[in-house]
Amino acid sequence: MTSEPSTVDTPLKKLVGERTAKALASHLDLHTAGDLIYHFPRRYDERGEHTDIRSLDVGEQVTVLAQVQRTAVRPMRQRRGNLLEVTVGDGSGGVLTCTFFGNQAWRERELRPGRWGLFAGKVTEFRGKRQLNGPEYVLLGEGGDGEAAANEEVEEFAGALIPVYPAAAAVPTWVIARCVRVVLDTFDPPDDPLPATVRASRNLVGIGAALREIHRPSSKEELYRARRRLKWDEAFAVQLTLVQRKHRAADWPAKSRPGRPGGLLDAFDARLPYELTSGQRDVGVEIAADLATAHPMHRLLQGEVGSGKTVVALRAMLQVVDSGGQAALLAPTEVLAAQHHRGMLDLLGPLAQAGELGGADDATRVELVTGSLGAAARRRALAEVAGGRAGIVLGTHALLYEGVDFADLGLVVVDEQHRFGVEQRDALRAKADQPPHVLVMTATPIPRTVAMTVYGDLEVSTLSQLPQGRSPIASHVVPAAEKPAFLDRAWRRVREEVAKGHQAYVVCPRIGEGPQSDEEPPPEDDNGKRPPLAVTEVAPLLAEGPLHGLRIGVLHGRLPADEKDAVMRSYAAGELDVLVATTVVEVGVNVPNATVMIVLDADRFGVSQLHQLRGRVGRGSAAGLCLLVTEAMEGSSARERLDAVAGTTDGFKLAELDLEQRREGDVLGATQSGRRSHLRLLSLKRDADLIRDARAEATVLVEEDPELTRHPALAASVAALVDEERAEYLEKG
Repeated sequence: MTSEPSTVDTPLKKLVGERTAKALASHLDLHTAGDLIYHFPRRYDERGEHTDIRSLDVGEQVTVLAQVQRTAVRPMRQRRGNLLEVTVGDGSGGVLTCTFFGNQAWRERELRPGRWGLFAGKVTEFRGKRQLNGPEYVLLGEGGDGEAAANEEVEEFAGALIPVYPAAAAVPTWVIARCVRVVLDTFDPPDDPLPATVRASRNLVGIGAALREIHRPSSKEELYRARRRLKWDEAFAVQLTLVQRKHRAADWPAKSRPGRPGGLLDAFDARLPYELTSGQRDVGVEIAADLATAHPMHRLLQGEVGSGKTVVALRAMLQVVDSGGQAALLAPTEVLAAQHHRGMLDLLGPLAQAGELGGADDATRVELVTGSLGAAARRRALAEVAGGRAGIVLGTHALLYEGVDFADLGLVVVDEQHRFGVEQRDALRAKADQPPHVLVMTATPIPRTVAMTVYGDLEVSTLSQLPQGRSPIASHVVPAAEKPAFLDRAWRRVREEVAKGHQAYVVCPRIGEGPQSDEEPPPEDDNGKRPPLAVTEVAPLLAEGPLHGLRIGVLHGRLPADEKDAVMRSYAAGELDVLVATTVVEVGVNVPNATVMIVLDADRFGVSQLHQLRGRVGRGSAAGLCLLVTEAMEGSSARERLDAVAGTTDGFKLAELDLEQRREGDVLGATQSGRRSHLRLLSLKRDADLIRDARAEATVLVEEDPELTRHPALAASVAALVDEERAEYLEKG
């Protein structure tokens, strides 16, 4: 222990003792005074304002402020001794039973009716009652032996705000509060990194006051000011990083790709069998102008499922080919890469048949490069790419391998960018002599604040119209546990659609036996729910049962590449009636004859994932139907989420819902770097105005001082909040 001033770098063992420091490090990854000071309370309890016990979920680790209502001692059935049942309530009508095993008469004396306390543990359910088994607790106010250690810090908050920290079973919130108090008593806050002009213009408190008030708030008003300042630091760090990168990118040289009149693009437009939507034309103009500049384009193209992004991307690729360069499209799966290849060959026709009988005079070649190509086919494809004869190159991460060389790579199109790591995208860009133009596509609509915060250095284009001929998709929740007859009816609907000559998808969350894949959730959660349904188990059951006699195919990520491609070709050709698959069909798969999709265990999928999945049906002239099968009960959060998906086809509304339900750190890329995120308070949903203001201040500051050389403390603070690895993630989405 030390009474000397402590800084953000002081090891915790010097301040709180070796044993406590070890617990903080092993359970919460907190090692220094700075780590602990930036471990902010999750919420604040206040006498008179209590957590609603009725809202707690079974399996949740909770800390609740509650009052002891009654106690009862009864003998245990299975072994000798007694157990103590303490019923606590929060004043809202919700009650919890805290159960203590063994003879603990002293607890009965301590936990007297009327006493208030903080109770921490895992919520379980027994015979319809919510329980905490053997919870940790600390009583408020005067009391018995068990609370002595905690009373010192609790008294500071008597009648005021009690911080409740993100905690662990071995390190409850009041232990964290005690450690924070010890650190704050000696803490010497860092020099304020935020320029005084920004603090003054935005009415922000100093960093020292903010860090003290967020842990030991003197009032609700001061707590609000502290949180606002610390949120600002997080938003400002992210926006400075993005604005700096955008500023640097504007100075990079790139080869202008203006296209040429009478070239492939004009010929392609003339042979298109349909009219472009006004949105496709407008976005096409934006992209064409970007490609014609001497700086690399960095544009994000977002559009609803089926809005025609691929045609927009193909037109951009043809403009680059007309300029003498090459374009590469990176797809997340071989299934999607092969489908893009077939689709582009169909759209281009003779324009993609350079050197072939019937090819157009100025035709190019479209090559597919994947890991499953045979040796001879691979050598031929690589020669076409290296020689520049292949103007358009499609592939998976196999494009990144050594030996894939381009003659003049001018444009990189990344489809469904969230499936790729930063290093993979960098490897492809490095194959060009100068930075190529980059077009990133996503069918997952992005809320405005996410676009501003995660994609802040990209220009954003949005396609919101659907091309003519696309049919509406009806979605319904099928509550299999409550109404089994509804599930029977779902399988009959599949048979009815097949009888009309259409096809169906059945989507499962899991592949089946064998190691887990990226496309499936963990087989079982902490609460012991049954494993999610698996493709390899469901397909034979359907073939023997409700879909007996139909032609059923199976598709998942563990199949060999040639087998996956063969299955997709068979399905696209109408040789299969039903495709039982994982989320490998989530992006880009285009079979216009498929009209119905059944998603099993739909509650195991995310909102955006479900929206993507159902976009696989209704792609032709016949209406689409998506049935979301679930055992989640009415009124549960999972069921409400599914009802929301079924209730709208507006991807932007669903994206906002998805954002509400995801942790901010996930959105901001904390999980991408594998490190603990320092972005803890900022809410992309609630803090849109603050993020916008931070963006404006960051833009002004970077224009005046691009590398923050006149603000070294700020530069260091940004580096701490947004480390280089996460900055790379933020830069490229």
